Amino acid sequence: VQLQASRGGLVQPGGSLRLSCAASGSDFSINVAGWYRQAPGKQRQLVARIPEYGSTTYADSVKGRFTISRDSAKNTVYLQMNNLKPEDTAVYYCNVLIDFTNYWGQGTEVTVSS
Repeated sequence: VQLQASRGGLVQPGGSLRLSCAASGSDFSINVAGWYRQAPGKQRQLVARIPEYGSTTYADSVKGRFTISRDSAKNTVYLQMNNLKPEDTAVYYCNVLIDFTNYWGQGTEVTVSS
Protein backbone atom coordinates (compact mmCIF):
# COMPACT_ATOMS: atom_id res chain seq x y z
CA VAL A 1 0.00 0.00 0.00
CA GLN A 2 1.25 3.44 -0.89
CA LEU A 3 -0.02 6.67 0.59
CA GLN A 4 0.33 9.81 -1.47
CA ALA A 5 -0.22 12.96 0.53
CA SER A 6 -0.64 16.39 -0.97
CA ARG A 7 1.89 19.08 -0.33
CA GLY A 8 1.47 21.45 2.57
CA GLY A 9 2.88 24.92 2.46
CA LEU A 10 3.08 28.33 4.00
CA VAL A 11 -0.22 29.86 5.03
CA GLN A 12 -0.97 33.11 6.73
CA PRO A 13 -2.80 33.07 10.07
CA GLY A 14 -6.51 32.85 9.45
CA GLY A 15 -5.97 31.12 6.14
CA SER A 16 -7.10 27.72 4.93
CA LEU A 17 -5.47 24.67 3.49
CA ARG A 18 -6.72 21.25 2.47
CA LEU A 19 -4.57 18.17 2.73
CA SER A 20 -5.35 14.93 0.97
CA CYS A 21 -4.01 11.43 1.30
CA ALA A 22 -4.72 8.81 -1.34
CA ALA A 23 -4.17 5.11 -0.71
CA SER A 24 -3.30 2.83 -3.58
CA GLY A 25 -2.10 -0.71 -4.08
CA SER A 26 -4.75 -2.50 -2.07
CA ASP A 27 -7.96 -4.26 -2.97
CA PHE A 28 -9.36 -3.26 0.39
CA SER A 29 -10.85 0.04 1.42
CA ILE A 30 -9.66 2.22 4.25
CA ASN A 31 -11.14 1.11 7.56
CA VAL A 32 -9.97 3.98 9.75
CA ALA A 33 -8.12 7.08 8.62
CA GLY A 34 -6.50 9.78 10.65
CA TRP A 35 -4.31 12.81 10.49
CA TYR A 36 -1.55 13.36 13.02
CA ARG A 37 0.90 16.18 13.40
CA GLN A 38 4.27 16.69 14.98
CA ALA A 39 5.55 20.12 15.85
CA PRO A 40 9.27 20.70 16.40
CA GLY A 41 10.36 19.31 19.73
CA LYS A 42 6.99 17.75 20.42
CA GLN A 43 5.47 14.32 20.17
CA ARG A 44 3.24 13.30 17.33
CA GLN A 45 -0.39 13.82 18.24
CA LEU A 46 -3.73 12.92 16.78
CA VAL A 47 -5.48 15.73 14.94
CA ALA A 48 -8.55 13.96 13.59
CA ARG A 49 -9.77 10.46 12.91
CA ILE A 50 -12.59 9.11 10.76
CA PRO A 51 -13.75 5.51 10.88
CA GLU A 52 -15.45 3.69 8.03
CA TYR A 53 -18.62 3.83 10.10
CA GLY A 54 -19.31 6.04 13.07
CA SER A 55 -18.32 9.43 14.34
CA THR A 56 -15.23 11.46 13.67
CA THR A 57 -12.85 12.48 16.43
CA TYR A 58 -10.94 15.75 16.74
CA ALA A 59 -8.28 17.10 19.01
CA ASP A 60 -9.71 19.86 21.18
CA SER A 61 -7.29 22.35 19.67
CA VAL A 62 -8.75 21.96 16.18
CA LYS A 63 -12.45 21.45 16.88
CA GLY A 64 -14.56 23.84 14.87
CA ARG A 65 -11.68 24.68 12.54
CA PHE A 66 -10.62 21.39 10.96
CA THR A 67 -12.78 18.87 9.15
CA ILE A 68 -11.75 15.36 8.21
CA SER A 69 -13.58 13.59 5.42
CA ARG A 70 -13.15 10.66 3.10
CA ASP A 71 -14.01 9.60 -0.40
CA SER A 72 -14.37 5.85 -0.26
CA ALA A 73 -14.58 5.50 -4.03
CA LYS A 74 -11.15 7.13 -4.34
CA ASN A 75 -9.75 5.62 -1.13
CA THR A 76 -8.75 9.13 -0.16
CA VAL A 77 -8.98 11.05 3.09
CA TYR A 78 -8.95 14.82 3.40
CA LEU A 79 -8.23 17.34 6.11
CA GLN A 80 -9.76 20.76 5.58
CA MET A 81 -8.03 23.27 7.83
CA ASN A 82 -9.61 26.66 8.32
CA ASN A 83 -8.71 29.64 10.48
CA LEU A 84 -5.18 28.35 10.78
CA LYS A 85 -3.07 29.53 13.68
CA PRO A 86 0.70 29.67 14.15
CA GLU A 87 0.40 26.83 16.67
CA ASP A 88 -0.90 24.61 13.85
CA THR A 89 2.58 24.67 12.35
CA ALA A 90 3.79 21.09 12.15
CA VAL A 91 4.49 18.17 9.90
CA TYR A 92 1.20 16.46 9.18
CA TYR A 93 0.99 12.72 8.65
CA CYS A 94 -1.88 10.68 7.34
CA ASN A 95 -2.45 7.28 8.83
CA VAL A 96 -4.75 4.58 7.54
CA LEU A 97 -5.79 1.14 8.65
CA ILE A 98 -6.37 -1.19 5.72
CA ASP A 99 -7.03 -4.89 6.12
CA PHE A 100 -5.75 -4.87 9.73
CA THR A 101 -2.48 -3.17 8.77
CA ASN A 102 -1.47 0.36 9.73
CA TYR A 103 0.20 2.64 7.17
CA TRP A 104 1.77 6.08 7.49
CA GLY A 105 2.14 8.74 4.84
CA GLN A 106 5.46 10.48 4.32
CA GLY A 107 4.51 13.68 6.14
CA THR A 108 3.80 17.10 4.74
CA GLU A 109 4.92 20.35 6.29
CA VAL A 110 2.45 23.08 7.12
CA THR A 111 3.73 26.44 8.29
CA VAL A 112 1.38 29.12 9.54
CA SER A 113 3.11 32.46 9.64
CA SER A 114 2.71 36.01 8.48
